[in-house]
Amino acid sequence: QVQLVESGGGLVQPGGSLRLSCAFPGSIYSIVSANWYRQAPGKERDLVASMLDGGSTNYAESVKGRFIITRDDARRTVYLEMNSLKPEDTADYVCNVKQLRGVYTMDYWGKGIPVTVSS
Repeated sequence: QVQLVESGGGLVQPGGSLRLSCAFPGSIYSIVSANWYRQAPGKERDLVASMLDGGSTNYAESVKGRFIITRDDARRTVYLEMNSLKPEDTADYVCNVKQLRGVYTMDYWGKGIPVTVSS
């Protein structure tokens, strides 16, 4: 069962931009972090962008200065703006949201959406 739904991926030329969206249902509240991962074929899933409780953000070194993660609770959406895309950015991008449930943290994941950077 997929609770997070990513959109906005596709094919883009090197140097181009895309904005990914991750929609989460209203049942997910008290969000403590929102994250974007990516996974290329045959490789492990890597964290590329994270927004922590309080709004601070962290990025993988490979995407710093190019990617921006934001969250809009009113629209129940997490975004990943990707600029100056490179072929090595090609991967399936996966959204993750962590929800505080009492003393526990629940993880919710999207199915993943492909991003291909190629000329």
